[in-house]
Amino acid sequence: FTLRQNYPNPFNPSTTIRYGLPIRSHVSLTVYNTLGQGVATLMNGEQDPGYHEVRFDGSTLPSGVYFYRLQSRSYAETKKLLLIR
Repeated sequence: FTLRQNYPNPFNPSTTIRYGLPIRSHVSLTVYNTLGQGVATLMNGEQDPGYHEVRFDGSTLPSGVYFYRLQSRSYAETKKLLLIR
């Protein structure tokens, strides 16, 4: 499992998040604010092995620091992203 840093970062209004899966897995990719509240679910389901990318559009959110978290049964990782208007 790999979770890459989003690009571009900082971003306005959208960014790309890339991740890799070694086996078919149920994955959840969620964006959270600094209070730990989920603000966007970018993926929640089964995916085949390989590299994947998702675009995150933050145009409805205020500027600030956010976190994105990739979770599967045996893996979890969180990274920070910055939305600047």
